Amino acid sequence: MIHVADEVREALAAGGAVVALETTLVAHGFPPGEGVEVGLESERQVRAAGAVPATVGVLDGEVRIGLTAEELGRFGPESRKAGPRDLAAAAVQGAVGATTVGGTLAAARAAGIRVLGTGGLGGVHRGFPDPPDVSADLAQLARTPALVVSAGVKSLLDVPATVELLESLGIPVLGFRVDTLPLFYAAAGGPPVSARVESAEEAARIADTHWQLGGAGVLLGRPPDEPLEHVEPLVEEALAAAGAAGVSGQAVTPFVLAHLHRESGGRTEAANKALVAQNARLAGEVALEIAALEQEHR
Repeated sequence: MIHVADEVREALAAGGAVVALETTLVAHGFPPGEGVEVGLESERQVRAAGAVPATVGVLDGEVRIGLTAEELGRFGPESRKAGPRDLAAAAVQGAVGATTVGGTLAAARAAGIRVLGTGGLGGVHRGFPDPPDVSADLAQLARTPALVVSAGVKSLLDVPATVELLESLGIPVLGFRVDTLPLFYAAAGGPPVSARVESAEEAARIADTHWQLGGAGVLLGRPPDEPLEHVEPLVEEALAAAGAAGVSGQAVTPFVLAHLHRESGGRTEAANKALVAQNARLAGEVALEIAALEQEHR
């Protein structure tokens, strides 16, 4: 039930650079119709860096690793959100499954892909343990030897608690030319990173050594080029609105994002699109360096 696109399979067989990309951003991260262009732009940025994009999703009874533009267009708001636990069910039941970071990592591990580009990583939700909500992204990253490039942790989460859990899980948190973890829309203000890196090559070498030592996931936080300030009050407002509306679980993130985009007059939406593309470009650059290192090991 796993189908790897020809281009992706050939790149992997040749030891080339491949970047996995999620489809939840396409289906649920932006207003209907706009997510597809975000996904296509992410693929363009990966290619501009010299790597091959492998966008992941569940379609027609298969976990697809590498999608055509037409296939990408099938991921809309009605798509099932597919984390690691959901991939098999979505495939067997013939659902359209838009993969989260965790679901994408699970598929990438099966294919042997080492790098993933995304917007923000999931983590510990605010107020834990009420609700007792921790994203499956973290557990999947803890068991997958891959590097995730993101703008830190999603802004609606408890970022310090998430970073503490990442430490407990043995996941290095690297800052790309920053000493603190980016706060998604904001470039600074997060917890200290475990190490600062100045280049894609340095990040790749740390990840490669981490894997040789038996480690698994690595998080590389890249600050947005044009950060937004004063978003936190809107996040708190959005979370309060979600609670009042009885929104919980996997529905919280798309609800909060829609609220932010609406109440900010589109500023958060534009920033989100930009940082996703920026992360994809860096992911492609890191994938090239990791592919070169793996060639050295052969």
